[in-house]
Amino acid sequence: MGVEVYHLYHSGTAVKIDKELVIFDYYNDQPGKAEKGNSLAKGVIREDSFSGIEKAYVFVSHDHHDHYNKVIFKWEDYCDNISYILADQVSLTNQLKQKENLFTIAKDQSLELAAIEIKALGSTDKGVSFLVKKGALKIFHAGDLNWWKWKKFSPKVQKKEELDYKNEVNKLKGEKIDIAFVPVDPRLEENYYLAGQYFIKTIKPELFVPIHFSSNFEVTKRFADKMERAELYFSKIAQINSRGEKIIYQN
Repeated sequence: MGVEVYHLYHSGTAVKIDKELVIFDYYNDQPGKAEKGNSLAKGVIREDSFSGIEKAYVFVSHDHHDHYNKVIFKWEDYCDNISYILADQVSLTNQLKQKENLFTIAKDQSLELAAIEIKALGSTDKGVSFLVKKGALKIFHAGDLNWWKWKKFSPKVQKKEELDYKNEVNKLKGEKIDIAFVPVDPRLEENYYLAGQYFIKTIKPELFVPIHFSSNFEVTKRFADKMERAELYFSKIAQINSRGEKIIYQN
């Protein structure tokens, strides 16, 4: 089965699986500069994004401005069969009205919909991270689960950040992850690669897709080069050059 993976912006991603579309942490609704192609190729979701789509799932890990945009609820106008899976924090903080296609989930909870299984893991910031199983395909989206080793933190806090991150990632041991979206954040300076490297060494996903880097696309190549120098060949690492970039995953 050929799976299409789209980098939308920052941590926003879309995965097209046959006639189903899975979207994570969408927030930037202004299209990129791509002159050709559909909306996905420009890094945004529009009506044409749902052309041929029979079912859509929209995930929100938390409500930081760079992971959540209420525009996602307008997509119901484009897709009759759409489900929203939100961290419970998002629903509570934003006082969202209950409706039959909106589901909330908390850390360490599981949810099974018609043809998809979801497990929420924790975060080292706000909300949750997601493990999604669709048939034989397993997708992990970290949200803000990251090894936040900021220089300004004391050694004690830095160690806590490390342990908290590793404890959550270690919950995935034994899972065969096909596609993993994990932060590679250049704001962490020389520590940008720590979360991704640990994830690759520990979980060995088939495809590793960097997220949480805004428009700093060059960091994805820098990360891939660093993993090659470290001889970590367990995973194919996506090098992203622009919004809307499409990656084909064959599982």
